[in-house]
Amino acid sequence: MRVFVTGASGWIGSAVLPELIGAGHRVTGLARSDASAATVAAAGAEVLRGDLDDLDALRAGAAGADAVIHLAFVHDFTDFDASIRTDARAAEALGGALEGSGKPLVVAHGTPAAPGRVATEHDRSVPGGLGAGRDHNARAVLAMAERGLRPSVVRLPRTVHGEGDHGFIAGLIATARAKGVSGYVGDGSQRWPAVHVRDAARLFRLAAEQAPTGSVLHAVGDEGVPIRAVAEVISRHLGLPTASAPAEDFGFLGAILAVDQPASSTLTRDLLDWHPTHPGLLEDLDAGHYFR
Repeated sequence: MRVFVTGASGWIGSAVLPELIGAGHRVTGLARSDASAATVAAAGAEVLRGDLDDLDALRAGAAGADAVIHLAFVHDFTDFDASIRTDARAAEALGGALEGSGKPLVVAHGTPAAPGRVATEHDRSVPGGLGAGRDHNARAVLAMAERGLRPSVVRLPRTVHGEGDHGFIAGLIATARAKGVSGYVGDGSQRWPAVHVRDAARLFRLAAEQAPTGSVLHAVGDEGVPIRAVAEVISRHLGLPTASAPAEDFGFLGAILAVDQPASSTLTRDLLDWHPTHPGLLEDLDAGHYFR
């Protein structure tokens, strides 16, 4: 297949490109800058210049593809509503270009929190929460099945880890270094789902190749790692004490750290025979690359 990928030079896109190419697919990656274009080309993919506001470029990329994987998102937490609107317009442009073709459109989303239990692929984000806007957009994409394409959603956990990750875990390490203590919110029993970036990349490929219309998939390797366990590994590597800390010590991340939000991928594993094979979060942390 020829696959068009948005967010191709990002953290997850940089793993998805070689996964697709290694499986024999031809890939075109959207790139908004010279640096992004160089990264996409170095991975062996063709480059289409543009960004999420360039709807004509999105339509052109999708129209020339056999499948689309939409990973790009503007992570601007100062105006998250604007990011949601940008994402909605981009998804509509991609879906419109595929209308009536029966081709797959795979979009990224986040796993939901289900208070008091493990979230499954059947759950939705809590109304009014930070993930509600993206959940609305994902549901709009799934509804595009009525327009003659094959949509699916891959939900990513809070932590997609691996060498080169600059996300939440790197932020926790930076905060520990700045504060002189490896902290956690409350008693630290809150659980975070996680997945290795290469396992996530494989699920995106499988979704494009074979996910049934309307599938909601969970790219979850670790169902729920206690935040205190993460803090203890960080403290061991940095030689710092571990202690509970106020949520505000972690900036915007504090509110997320305070929520118990484990998620299952049992249904996804059964549906697509997807089984994570790379290290889990704690093992990956202990490998040491986060601290170099």
